[in-house]
Amino acid sequence: MAQQKGRYFRGIFATLACVGIMSGTVLAEEVKIGTGAAATENIFNKIKDPMEKANGVKLVIISSGPVQALKDLDAGSIDAAVGGLTFPDWMAMMEKEGYAIADKSVYKNRVIGKDIVKVMTNKDVTVTALSKEQLSALFTGKTKNWSEVGGPDKPVVLILGSKIPGTQSVFQKQVLNGELYGTPAVEGTDAADLKARVIATPGSVSLAALAQIDATVNGPAIPEVGRPITLITKGAPSGSLQKMLDYLSGEGQQHIVK
Repeated sequence: MAQQKGRYFRGIFATLACVGIMSGTVLAEEVKIGTGAAATENIFNKIKDPMEKANGVKLVIISSGPVQALKDLDAGSIDAAVGGLTFPDWMAMMEKEGYAIADKSVYKNRVIGKDIVKVMTNKDVTVTALSKEQLSALFTGKTKNWSEVGGPDKPVVLILGSKIPGTQSVFQKQVLNGELYGTPAVEGTDAADLKARVIATPGSVSLAALAQIDATVNGPAIPEVGRPITLITKGAPSGSLQKMLDYLSGEGQQHIVK
């Protein structure tokens, strides 16, 4: 009889454990963020794992760039869109892309950080600093050889990214004074792809997030080029997204590159 009771209670405990596991799976919180290079590299890649451990919110990062991110937000497939530009500039970018927002009041926006745009070169480019004038000449294609700016006798290879329009737009505005980027240029995609191409391509130069500058590339000192990182929701943030925002403004600050 005692053995039967023991088996009975063990069966109940096992069933409750399974229910708990299943419940945990069902109740797991997930936040989907569509974003560009600045926020991915400087914020979300840094807080993703520690946040999930701290409050159980799983962060799904969709590195689509700000234009596609806002389209996805509009379609309801993500919780928030994040980009390295102001809200008015973002709306202007959408209009330029043929996706004008009829009613901007449905969107709520907040600044969640600041991105410092950096320049990275292949390690064979030994320049340690570049002025605004030198940067402008390099990125507009006027400077063809690194020897013209105190570097080695190597051709300049400009690499641009199709998925970092916010980064390239702010650099064009603040450094190039609105001039067009030089041609021909190697076309990459997102921030990670651009860094891989710079590492592999002699004489190359591209734009980077602050968090990307390390021993694998050369990061010359440049005048500060900065922009806000803006998060947009359609209506009020969901409960899970609000948990992420609370974490980001509190404990998460220790993980963010500044």
